[in-house]
Amino acid sequence: MPKTSDTEYLSFPILLGDIGGTNARFSILIDSFAEPVHLTTVKTAEYPTIDDAIQQAVLDKTSLQPVSTILAIAGPIEGDEIPLTNCHWVVKPKDMLAKLGLKDVIVINDFEAQALAIAALDDDNRDAIGSGRKDVLASRVVLGPGTGLGVAGLVYARHMWFPVPGEGGHIDIGPRSARDYAVFPHIETIEGRVAGEQILCGRGLVNLYRAICKADGIEPVFSDPADITSQGLSGQNAQAKETLSLFSTYLGRVAGDLALIFMAKGGVYLAGGISQKIIPALKSPEFRAAFEDKAPHKALMRTIPTFVVTHPQAALSGLATYARTPADFGLALDGRRWRA
Repeated sequence: MPKTSDTEYLSFPILLGDIGGTNARFSILIDSFAEPVHLTTVKTAEYPTIDDAIQQAVLDKTSLQPVSTILAIAGPIEGDEIPLTNCHWVVKPKDMLAKLGLKDVIVINDFEAQALAIAALDDDNRDAIGSGRKDVLASRVVLGPGTGLGVAGLVYARHMWFPVPGEGGHIDIGPRSARDYAVFPHIETIEGRVAGEQILCGRGLVNLYRAICKADGIEPVFSDPADITSQGLSGQNAQAKETLSLFSTYLGRVAGDLALIFMAKGGVYLAGGISQKIIPALKSPEFRAAFEDKAPHKALMRTIPTFVVTHPQAALSGLATYARTPADFGLALDGRRWRA
């Protein structure tokens, strides 16, 4: 196994942070044998800066002071000032080193952290959808329908895991069935495209529901993804029920496409709150049938397992997995690590 240099290891204790647009979750990892201890979850709107949140909600309330930190953020990482996509916070690692007593700061993409997590999830933290060979030591994919559609690969090569972040949530989705052709003309596009995020996320659920209503010639009743989900799962509203059915179908198609691209024999994982909420719909035949319907490779697709990630803090788990054994991961840190 290739060995990393000593400089790639972090000093414990390590503060782990999953920084989203609305919530920031923090855990601490005491040593390489420990499980991360959840410290707190804060609303980003309640603190002017991430430094204030870390100081007031973490450092001021624990005697165990971290030496290093790894932060997973929802936003691109370029330069020494890193704005979050859907939040007023700007991550400034040099300020963290100067003001928070930290000696080492690593910042990575939030879906890289999700990819790191799926390297080591056990059955207690995932729910299998359909069949397939479990726990094959091979490349994997994670998709996360949420505010948007996050996608990352986890390539296995040279006895190491290489997380591959990207913008896979913006790939095209097209119609195939007669019902698709009836619904798709009514789906709101982005510059003429039906991209993944136009359907496979929270607002995409609403977009799809409204398109189904227009195809059926009725006025939409719901505008909240949670209402569409609950009504669809209960079967009380026909259009909401079909929304979940088509959502599962389209998610299955995209998941299957990505499995082929990455040759993800290690499995495809569905992360995020939406996936967890609609597990009963995903366990209906539509998702897995669409996933496997990839002629001429149907036989191959049947062997690839699919899961819903049920770990309540998957991104933090991924950061901890990396922090324990960084030599197992080819995580590129150029321009993403700052040291005192």
